[in-house]
Amino acid sequence: MRKLRMAILGCGRISYKHVEAIVQNKDVIELVAVCDIVESRAVDRKKQYEQIISNSNISVYTDYKEMLKIEAIDAVAIATESGYHAKHALYCLELKKHIIVEKPMAMSVEDAQQMIVSAERNGVKLAVSHQNRFNAPIQKLRRAIEEGRFGRIINGTARVLWTRDDHYYKQAPWRGTKELDGGTLMNQCIHNIDLLQWMMNSDVIRVHAERDTFLRDIEMEDFGALLLRFDSGAIGIVEGSACVYPRNLEETLSIFGEKGTVVIGGLAVNEIKVWQFEDERDYDLLDTNTSVDSVYGVGHTPLYQDFYEAIHQNRKPYVDGNDGIRALKIIRKAYEIS
Repeated sequence: MRKLRMAILGCGRISYKHVEAIVQNKDVIELVAVCDIVESRAVDRKKQYEQIISNSNISVYTDYKEMLKIEAIDAVAIATESGYHAKHALYCLELKKHIIVEKPMAMSVEDAQQMIVSAERNGVKLAVSHQNRFNAPIQKLRRAIEEGRFGRIINGTARVLWTRDDHYYKQAPWRGTKELDGGTLMNQCIHNIDLLQWMMNSDVIRVHAERDTFLRDIEMEDFGALLLRFDSGAIGIVEGSACVYPRNLEETLSIFGEKGTVVIGGLAVNEIKVWQFEDERDYDLLDTNTSVDSVYGVGHTPLYQDFYEAIHQNRKPYVDGNDGIRALKIIRKAYEIS
């Protein structure tokens, strides 16, 4: 089979991970174009790719509509500002392009639902970049969940205790805005909220929220806390901060049940800190801890591999639009009531 021809739309902070993932899937995926309204950023991504993949010919654009008109592209990775995800995704989907979209998949539930409908109507795949689902410790935890090893799940917690100083927000003025970004819940916490609701295996039926802007000069919250009730009866607790002094402290997911306790932490929920169950299984002793060099982790590479396989096997991606919208619904509800 020929390689999947991909473009990257949006070449800012996270885009290097998308280039990295395409390079590491070079046998089946090739990058053919990059686009950003700031041309120099697109050029940087082109150089990153061409330093590793010789004899490549990456086209650079500042207009994504021109790129899609000129280039023979199968799929687009959308890594623009969050507030533009839906607009850009819907344009590409209507042209029957497969899509990987960065988190959050949209800023509103209504836009996210339109994306899901458009992908289905046009017969293309829509994957959401919740890459931490692919982490080896997370996959190990998911196996234990599916095998029912916790018995009744009592509660779970998602903690993202990071620092984002004023320079971070001033570096890109859209950060922390209501229209284009949201606060810590939408930006920093959405990955861990996704993991929490996924592991609870249950829909959220009630949300309580407290949030405020304590230290940063931004429109939205720099600290948020959620109390979630699931229809199983379990309770979820979310704590998300950009105010931790003086550096990032932890990103931790904990699940507590009548017959098991698991805590996964590390820089990007990549290390098992506690693994205790009433029963024993062979895989309990497997060392799944993974070394990471940033909070983005190592999940983009398997995300892209799964995306390619979903297209060629005509199946849904591991994290499709219906998966991606769940965490978004929780956060939008929190914003409505707080």
